[in-house]
Amino acid sequence: MSTTIRPALSLLVLMALITGVAYPLVVTGIAQVAFPDQANGSLVRDADGKVRGSSLIAQDFTGDGWFHPRPRPARLRRFPAASNLGPSNPALATRIFDDANKEQVPGQGPVPLASLTTSGSGLDPHLPPQAIAYQLARVAAARNVPVSTLQRLLDEHIESPLVGPPVVNVLALNMALENL
Repeated sequence: MSTTIRPALSLLVLMALITGVAYPLVVTGIAQVAFPDQANGSLVRDADGKVRGSSLIAQDFTGDGWFHPRPRPARLRRFPAASNLGPSNPALATRIFDDANKEQVPGQGPVPLASLTTSGSGLDPHLPPQAIAYQLARVAAARNVPVSTLQRLLDEHIESPLVGPPVVNVLALNMALENL
């Protein structure tokens, strides 16, 4: 019996050390050398070196002087329950209606759909350029800045991914806005 158990336990300990300790340390070391920014969370820092967020996760910006990201699901704001609201759920229509009223810019027409819908993960930091362009008049009025200046800022921050439509990282855009 001990001739079976002893090698099995030895193999278990050895595999636990290899897969649970050695392999993660090697992968972390390679990531830190090859991709240090990504391995450390793609952190965005201001001019003083203070961490302002991650370029991979949407940040909440409130107030008329900032570009607003997509709405975040309730589970990421303040409620522990997920918000898997289907199209037939009246609560979804109510939330979208309320958000549309909150985001409405007078004279701009209807609020873009991307500004009213959450992303699949609720963490997407990007919006289509059209959704940002919709907010230009509101931000310009709040900051007393010409719309043309903000349009140039928007144009500088449009990213064209390898796959998919052009997008704008709202955190990066707001940090550039802060530096104006």
